[in-house]
Amino acid sequence: MSKRSTTRLSGWLLGLALAGSLGLAQAQAPQAAPAADAAAPAATAPAVAGVKSANIFEIAPDASTDPNYANQTNAERKQVQPGNNAPMWRDVGRGVTGYSSLPLTQAPEAGNLIQPFVQYPGSRLTNAGEAWRQVRNNWLIPYGGALLFIVLLTLAIFYKAKGSLGGHLPDTGRQIERFTPFERAAHWSNAGAFIALAVSGIVMAFGKFFILPVIGSTLFGWLTFALKNLHNFVGPLFAVSLLIIVVTFIKDNIANAADFVWLSKLGGLLSDKEVPSHRFNAGEKGLFWWGITIPGIVVVGSGLFLDKLLPGMLYLRGDMQIAHMLHLVCALVMMALIMGHIYMGTIGMKGAYSAMKTGYVDEAWAKEHHELWYDDVKAGKIPAQRSKTEPAAPLQAPAKA
Repeated sequence: MSKRSTTRLSGWLLGLALAGSLGLAQAQAPQAAPAADAAAPAATAPAVAGVKSANIFEIAPDASTDPNYANQTNAERKQVQPGNNAPMWRDVGRGVTGYSSLPLTQAPEAGNLIQPFVQYPGSRLTNAGEAWRQVRNNWLIPYGGALLFIVLLTLAIFYKAKGSLGGHLPDTGRQIERFTPFERAAHWSNAGAFIALAVSGIVMAFGKFFILPVIGSTLFGWLTFALKNLHNFVGPLFAVSLLIIVVTFIKDNIANAADFVWLSKLGGLLSDKEVPSHRFNAGEKGLFWWGITIPGIVVVGSGLFLDKLLPGMLYLRGDMQIAHMLHLVCALVMMALIMGHIYMGTIGMKGAYSAMKTGYVDEAWAKEHHELWYDDVKAGKIPAQRSKTEPAAPLQAPAKA
């Protein structure tokens, strides 16, 4: 190749190199410029308070200096998330009423999702529903369960120490009617309803402590659901039978002078001879009033209210919670006292169960446990059927060793 050709080729290659360098610089210049432009304002512009962010839940560090910032943020939240934003839920917590399709005449609190927060004396601001839950779980359930356990333990200790009471007089073979067929039917109807309510109530209140760990959550869920419905349906039956019981036995449960004598001597519990009494002694009368009638009325009334069976009532949340606590407390009192009644009517006293099962007791039993009633029957003051069987043994106490 000639020298002239070599010089021409070298110039051509140098031109290509210069052109490529110029094009590469032009291609990179637009990408570098924005970075430089963006960095300049950051170094020169002053900080702006309350700058809005793309995330409306992000609060600028110095947003508190702008008094309108909170209002602007809340407004944006309501626009971006209608029906699901912090201001709305704060209103819900304060008890602000919203829209509900239910008529307020039937559901006056339908527009309130939760109960408002309240300030109880000596406590912090809390939700009324949460306060009720804490009272139930931390007071009524543990102390109520302890009450039932203590009563059961006391009866077991008493039976171990004293055994079955009575039997000091030998049977005569002559029977006295103690309970009529109607009285026994009323008693067993009320007793059956009460046992169904007590068992279902105990499982619903305490079952999670001693049944749930054994059978698991699935079976326990089905069990409590079934017992809840049983509880709701048996409740009105218990109310009717309770009314019959009260009307039937109230005349024999009025206090008299003999009851005060019985109480002063504790019914002869610490001796071998019972204190004379009429058809029912002071202990049985106390059970009738304080273990059946008075708490029973409260239990029935509160239960019907909880089932929404009372006409013309406004079933507000706060009233329902009060009714629930009254229902639970009085039911626990009834169960505790009736446990003692069941004990005395079965293994605690000889011949007591037969009296309610057949309606009749031996004359010896009547004289030993209810001597004043026995005397009235024998004198004809109280109508009661009596057998004609000849006595098998005289009415006298066995000779002491």
